[in-house]
Amino acid sequence: MGDWSFLASLLDQVQSHSTVVGKVWMSVLFLFRLFALAAGLDKIWGDEQGNMDCNTRSLGCRHAIYDRSFPMSHPRFWVLQILFVSLPTLVYLGHVLLVIRRENKLRRKLEQKVWRDGVALKAPRYSDERGRVEIRGALLVSYTLQLLFKILLEVAFIVGQYYLYGFIFMPAKINYEGYPCRAPVNCFIPRPTEKSVFIVFMLAVSAFSALLNVAELLYLMASKIREAGKKRRRSYSDALPPLSAEMQPLSKATFC
Repeated sequence: MGDWSFLASLLDQVQSHSTVVGKVWMSVLFLFRLFALAAGLDKIWGDEQGNMDCNTRSLGCRHAIYDRSFPMSHPRFWVLQILFVSLPTLVYLGHVLLVIRRENKLRRKLEQKVWRDGVALKAPRYSDERGRVEIRGALLVSYTLQLLFKILLEVAFIVGQYYLYGFIFMPAKINYEGYPCRAPVNCFIPRPTEKSVFIVFMLAVSAFSALLNVAELLYLMASKIREAGKKRRRSYSDALPPLSAEMQPLSKATFC
């Protein structure tokens, strides 16, 4: 199905800027989707239309049957799905790299003690010297949006696969009657069981990927709510006035 190394290298960079659940999603994408596409789909599907046996020699009949049964080949559909689902993550990666580049430039200006219009420059707030970012502010919005888009895309492709093909398991025989076939035609699909296993497998991986994105969204919301609660408690304790000498707790020496 082609060389996936470039896409894999880009997605691998996202792991250092993702949550724990996001790293699990990346592993699911690499191990179960890309590996499955690269390992066996070409050998199992191959020339699907040429390998389909039909009991007719009518001109154009085989093409009409194949087009009605498979508007798009399953491997090409899954390649398109991986590209679309990976696109929001790549957009987020571009945002992260832009933020890191901007804050590295700001960090160099701070080292040179550069002032802008007599006012000191603000310190970098998203990244550290090692290029590790903290998901908050604009990056938090970007990360949340890419999660929402991935969930919508996964669900859309799952529903689209059912409406596009009209079946989950690969049928062993296809019946067709209509133009340009002169009579009812039966066509037999090679390796229907193997193809059914791959169809169910890819559907299960898509559903699991959508659930992982939902879990990551909930995990991100819970972690940010917990951080906000800690900041409120810290600010509340800092705002309390210090105890006076009369209100200090009595030590043991007082009673001696």
